[in-house]
Amino acid sequence: MKRIQRIFAMAVLLMVTAAGFVVTGGAAEASRKTTVGRAQYKIMIRQCRYSNTPALRKKCRAAVKTHYRIGRRNNPRLDCRAYSGIVVCGKLMLSRNERRCVTRAVRAGVTRRRAEVECYAFA
Repeated sequence: MKRIQRIFAMAVLLMVTAAGFVVTGGAAEASRKTTVGRAQYKIMIRQCRYSNTPALRKKCRAAVKTHYRIGRRNNPRLDCRAYSGIVVCGKLMLSRNERRCVTRAVRAGVTRRRAEVECYAFA
């Protein structure tokens, strides 16, 4: 279980830092933060709670604060979704095990987006 939590924590950290790259189409600079809605910002901060250690949670929250700022409206280009009570935003950086989980779930008839979120959270 600890290994899964550790993998999940790293995936969250990678996803949060990579989301700035995906949304802006380039590397997110400190002076050019991606504007997201308050709800999206809260989701990304809350994703950090899955990090395994206090240090990783702190790094995850710092990455969100570095790359994003709260604007008046939600950013329609930021991919946010919820399945099985798990809400995520941005492109998920899946581990090898999580990608295998997604492949198996899709073969079993689950949509790819749902499989990504569920495998990200539970695999």
